Amino acid sequence: MKIRDASGWTIFIFGVLAFLLGLVGLIRPEILLSILGFEVIERSARASGDYTIVFMTASSMASFAMGVYYMLMSLNNIKIFYGWTVPIRTITFIIFTTLVLLQVAPLKFLGVGIWEFIGAIATGVAVYREKKKA
Repeated sequence: MKIRDASGWTIFIFGVLAFLLGLVGLIRPEILLSILGFEVIERSARASGDYTIVFMTASSMASFAMGVYYMLMSLNNIKIFYGWTVPIRTITFIIFTTLVLLQVAPLKFLGVGIWEFIGAIATGVAVYREKKKA
């Protein structure tokens, strides 16, 4: 199990970042709310039907697990997975950017979309160059 090329490194780095952000959100979801530009309200001040913390915790678990998947895929050189991530991450960029443009999400939320798109481009370019080289 080792990383063999640039495309593997793009996947591994994304995995580490997703894992770490997921871990932060599992430990303290309010930190992620703040990073994303959402207003942070003390838990004691939240209405009984406010599931923001539950949703952030669930999203963090998804990020945590996705980070593990990405790291394992890179360490096992699962090339087909690398290619699949490019269109999905591009769609994520489009959706998150649209949410900001429609003013459904705060401007800082755009960072998530940009992070996804830069990663998609980096992985796509690396996969393309490696295929061309082979």
